Amino acid sequence: MSAETRAVRFPERIMRQIRLDSHRAIVRAHFCPDRSEVLNLRCTDNCRENDTVFGSQLWYFDGVGVDDSDRRLPIYGAVEYSIQFGLHELVDDGVFDTNAEREKFNSVYHREHFGSAWSTPAQRWFAIGLICISVIIMATLANLLSL
Repeated sequence: MSAETRAVRFPERIMRQIRLDSHRAIVRAHFCPDRSEVLNLRCTDNCRENDTVFGSQLWYFDGVGVDDSDRRLPIYGAVEYSIQFGLHELVDDGVFDTNAEREKFNSVYHREHFGSAWSTPAQRWFAIGLICISVIIMATLANLLSL
């Protein structure tokens, strides 16, 4: 966790929402909603929104899940939010069996948010095709206007 996320104090209404979304993730992972619990919440990434981009937050939670066989299992979860105009919009969540699996989710999160816009060949080919079509249309229009 970075020093920036440790120093931020989050309002109680946001913390309630994060606890609620974490609990919903546990229920979606087919654990008992009444006996499973979130034990620890922490913000691992806090990108503030500004005038040009929306913000994002990644929260980790640790807890205990009770399955259908009444076994108490340690669970590791992650909840991702987009912050749009000061509101937390749930983007994705997940409940994992091990901390290593949760770290894989973290690597995907960072690749999506901080990856290059031209990182895949499909995106580059799309841009090249769009430029070619635009040039053809502009040449055709110029030709028609000169007649």
